[in-house]
Amino acid sequence: MNLTPIWGSLTVFIVCPLLGGLPLIDWLTYALTGRQLGKLGTGNISVSAAFYHGGKVAGVCAVLSEAAKGISAVLLARVFFPVGSAWEIIAIIALVMGRYWIGKGAGTTNAVWGIVAHDAIAAGLVWLISLVGFTIIRDRLMGKYGALVLLVVMIGLRHPYQPEYALTTFALACLLGWIYQNIPDDLDLSATATNSQSSQSKMFRFFQGDKNILSLNSKLNARQVGAKAANLSQLKRQGYDVADGWILRPGDNVQALVQKLEPTTQAPLIVRSSAIGEDSASASAAGQYISILNVTNQDQLESAIINCQASYLDSSAIEYRRHNQQKDTSMAILIQQQIEGQYSGVAFSRDPVNQLQDTVAIEALPGSANKIVSGQYTPQRYQVAIPQTSLTMSLEQSITVIAEKSNQTDMIPQEIIKSAALLAREMEDLFGGIPQDLEWTYDGAKLWLLQVRPITTMQPIWTRRIAAEVIPGKIRPLTWSINQPLTCGVWGKIFTIVLGDRAKDLNFEQTATLHFASAYFNASLLGTIFRRMGLPAESLEFLTRGAKFSKPPLSSTLRNLPGLWRLLKREWQLDSHFASDRAKLFAPILAEISDQPLKELSPTEIIDRIKTILGLLDKATYYHILAPLSFALRQSILKVAETELDNSKVPEVMAVSYLAEIATEARKLLATEQITFDSSASLFAHIAENSEGISVMERFSLWLEQYGYLSEVATDIAVPRWQDKPGIARQMFTRFYFDVHGAKIAQAPANISPQSWQAKLVQKRLNLKGQVAEIYNKLLAQLRWAFLALEQQWLNSGLITEAGDIFLLKLEEITILVEQGQLPSLSNLIQTRKQQWQAAAQLNPVPKLVYGKPQTISWQAPVVNATNRIQGIGCSPGQIEGVIKVISSLQHAPNRLDPQTIIVVPYTDAGWSPLLARAGGLIAEVGGRLSHGAIIAREYNIPAVMDVDNASSLFHDGQLVRLDGQTGIIEILN
Repeated sequence: MNLTPIWGSLTVFIVCPLLGGLPLIDWLTYALTGRQLGKLGTGNISVSAAFYHGGKVAGVCAVLSEAAKGISAVLLARVFFPVGSAWEIIAIIALVMGRYWIGKGAGTTNAVWGIVAHDAIAAGLVWLISLVGFTIIRDRLMGKYGALVLLVVMIGLRHPYQPEYALTTFALACLLGWIYQNIPDDLDLSATATNSQSSQSKMFRFFQGDKNILSLNSKLNARQVGAKAANLSQLKRQGYDVADGWILRPGDNVQALVQKLEPTTQAPLIVRSSAIGEDSASASAAGQYISILNVTNQDQLESAIINCQASYLDSSAIEYRRHNQQKDTSMAILIQQQIEGQYSGVAFSRDPVNQLQDTVAIEALPGSANKIVSGQYTPQRYQVAIPQTSLTMSLEQSITVIAEKSNQTDMIPQEIIKSAALLAREMEDLFGGIPQDLEWTYDGAKLWLLQVRPITTMQPIWTRRIAAEVIPGKIRPLTWSINQPLTCGVWGKIFTIVLGDRAKDLNFEQTATLHFASAYFNASLLGTIFRRMGLPAESLEFLTRGAKFSKPPLSSTLRNLPGLWRLLKREWQLDSHFASDRAKLFAPILAEISDQPLKELSPTEIIDRIKTILGLLDKATYYHILAPLSFALRQSILKVAETELDNSKVPEVMAVSYLAEIATEARKLLATEQITFDSSASLFAHIAENSEGISVMERFSLWLEQYGYLSEVATDIAVPRWQDKPGIARQMFTRFYFDVHGAKIAQAPANISPQSWQAKLVQKRLNLKGQVAEIYNKLLAQLRWAFLALEQQWLNSGLITEAGDIFLLKLEEITILVEQGQLPSLSNLIQTRKQQWQAAAQLNPVPKLVYGKPQTISWQAPVVNATNRIQGIGCSPGQIEGVIKVISSLQHAPNRLDPQTIIVVPYTDAGWSPLLARAGGLIAEVGGRLSHGAIIAREYNIPAVMDVDNASSLFHDGQLVRLDGQTGIIEILN
């Protein structure tokens, strides 16, 4: 029976990848030498790796095995298809894919011999032209990619009227080119380090090429030439003043470089190390390898290169790498033109000693830079304050330079120090916000960059942004012992969906931490995660705060397509999954919990309830994180403006609208227009005494029962809910009762025009976000009430002495106390925690960024120099000229607000809604376009600007300002 092409295609697509994935090279090398290629060198299981690590015999066997694979793939295709068909090239493609994805190799040998079997004439022409070209040009990259281009051309010319040949060959060339970009090149290994014969070393050198002498004008890979050279290359290509330089990679021909360069006494060179792993984010290797200055002839140059290479094998350098868990790989050599500096120094974009001090630390001296780093001279130290400035203020004019223990003979002109400080901060911004240590020199005309590397002691970087929105204010130990594992655990699950096995080495427990009793996210870890996912490091801030979004690397995105597809499927099914869980889990268990009074439960039963709620919270947190991200992603992709969306179904908006409606009806029923009440208690007493007030009181009680789970900070279980303190709710009611305008706005939010299909898709996610928030906040409220019930029993028994003390304990401590009946030094523990929390609570504001592991809580807020314009994030469009009212907390909020009043608040949450309904504009210190304040401001159609650092200190009551909620610009008018 004839086999059909359908069976043939299935066989090719199944068998060829499996054939390519067979690790024959690894097996042969291990059998011959006992070496496992996957654990050596680059980790590639390739022909060149077999030659390099296994010697000639292993290399020849590897060539034969891979050639056999390529030929076998072509022969397999011929079983089902005509000889010489394009299906033979497709079979090679499938083979190469399996070779890369399963076998950890590029598949070049497979492809070469497969093409030989497919079309020997075309293969011979490509081989001949490539070999001649490489021998003449001696450029390895051009040789590799040029051969791929030649292959497409030759196959196309051989079949001019059959475009499928050219197309399939083009696909094969693209696949190989993409693999070359994503796999280390074994020819970058040192030829002198190979264990094979000298002829083998010569072969490596030949294929490495003589014209592979790279300059700093080339795009360099830090994995091949070290971070020092790669960083300087990047800066030079971007136009920064970096001296001309050349790189000798491991295994390159020293003589070729020496003959190329001609140092003289008038134009000396400096020879420096650029080891793999040096100047990395985790280890600087400062002082481990030598630098040789004043190289003035070729003999000195050759000797300097050899001595610099030898320093890699110095015992102290080996111990340093061992201590920092770095592999002994190789070292490139960087040769640069030597700059004769008049003034030189080092600059730290953040002070590595006083890590919370927002200044640039500089050490400088007259003369060359080596005097600073040698340790034989005492440099002049400077602290440079670069304040946050307004849009119209000159940055250089606002910089303050403070010299420590000034020595007039060594003083550096302030203009140079300011320029070095600005350059340091510029380098920090350029390298992803990571604090940088740079060496510089000034030659009388230019400020030259000599070296740029991360400050390793200032890792990780902790950011308050986003975290301040998720859980604002000061956080007690119990709240954090619950929120931290929930949040970090769910983020870990989401990231693992995309990354799969590549997430194994990531510690998701380090996603968030507390500094100064305030929540911070690990920006360094998040950046690593997003880069692995093929997304820019700032993805989270883009989705949640509207930050700028850079273009991700295409190769990384393609690599993560399977994982991103899994996450996309989760996103698409999010509403159906939540509806199912709400019906089967959330609603039934919440109803069951509400029906069983806590006062009837024993401490052990209360702990069981807490565990039940925590189990639900684990699942609810997944939705609580993914729903807002899904909403933001849809809104961004579909380009739907905030004004096209209806926020009226958000729980806090519904609560405020309903409360305003009750207050309006109460005003109509009760004749109180001529009566002045000095408090909400007086108003409610009058309502209770009035015959018409019974229905008002009943509706208010129903409202409190329905929305009593909300609070000023819903994510913090230590903060009272409205149900806990009805006085808060009564005060909100009172404000609406007397503020006719505010109540009208709260009941009649902004009108939404008919929605487009894009807006409807985004609206679904916005509605889901509100539904999730309701469940999540109700669970947190029930959790709080369970702990309060337990605390009341402990207060009655004398175990603890003050209400609120339970929130100073951690969840595991409370569990031990219930199960064992005691906790060592309980009273001392509570007292110590109380003092620590009170000290941290007085620190306000806290730094937006924290570097490393600060050992102190002393911190001074950065100076803010503002003239008349300040930039924030515009979150609700519209303009208003109004008078500032600074409100530090809800307890200090005024009963009456004028529509021309612009309120300034530290953050916003559900409890702030009544204020926003009555204000003319909003300025908040933290938050973005998805924050509570932004959503409610858009719903009430008032301009809002978020993320204005230290706004409570920057503005003061009575100031007249103009606020633009579209651009985020605030102008101070007087």
